[in-house]
Amino acid sequence: MYKTFGFAGLGLMGGSFVKALRAFYRSRGEEILILALDNDVEALVEAKASGDIDEGASTNEAAALLSRCDIVFICLYPRSSIAFLIKHRADFKSGALVTDISGVKTELLKALPDILRDDIDFICGHPMAGSEKEGFMHADAAIFKGRNYIIMPLPSNKSENLHRFKELLISIGFERITETDFASHDHKIAFTSQLCHVIASALVDSAEDTEITAFGGGSYEDLTRIAMINAPLWTELFLANKEELLAHIAGFEASLTKFKTYILKSDEASLEAALRHVREKRIAMTRRETHIRMAHQ
Repeated sequence: MYKTFGFAGLGLMGGSFVKALRAFYRSRGEEILILALDNDVEALVEAKASGDIDEGASTNEAAALLSRCDIVFICLYPRSSIAFLIKHRADFKSGALVTDISGVKTELLKALPDILRDDIDFICGHPMAGSEKEGFMHADAAIFKGRNYIIMPLPSNKSENLHRFKELLISIGFERITETDFASHDHKIAFTSQLCHVIASALVDSAEDTEITAFGGGSYEDLTRIAMINAPLWTELFLANKEELLAHIAGFEASLTKFKTYILKSDEASLEAALRHVREKRIAMTRRETHIRMAHQ
């Protein structure tokens, strides 16, 4: 198994991976070496003081650190991930497994010829987990519990590396692993993640004032939690996947217009029928998710 882990980026996600890995291996009585790169000196100091990492360095010192790692997680924003992978292509340890966690993959696919090496295995991944909070101070080993991990296998990936990587993900809490291609990932993530963040943001933006939450009963709170958004990250994600996202926004607008029309015309029969339909559709989605979870137990 992997003995030396490397992380480029020690924010919420990188920090959560570090904590989850450390907790898992310690539960087995095993020690691993965790090395981290980040330009946030405070995050590195905190992570080392807490025992979550063994060594930390700025990204300017990446070459020496990467050459020691059996597996490297690139936990940076999408554009930064691509730039880092290209810049440090020659620095990874021969035989290493390298993976990213960025939420949009189309641009990464275009850059693969400048990233791949014959003697390393690069696995494209996306953990479906997160928080409205930011930074290492909010990292949590439990953030992955029961979550889904999406991977996009490449023809060059070795089956044994894919198997070991999946085992590692399950060991730190992920419930199941979904395999797909780059285009399908970006199309579906635009709906299940990016559109949801757009809707939540628009809902907050449309609020009359900040005092309206005094009349909240849970619905508004549940719908808008994710509007406490990491603006630089989500701006990049929205624009990097704008064609897929805009198509889903158009679909949502059409549905919203339909409900608006029923209400405007006091069309009780159509409105009730539409609400019954979406209820049944949502129940079907829940049943499918339950079936999938049971199949993975």
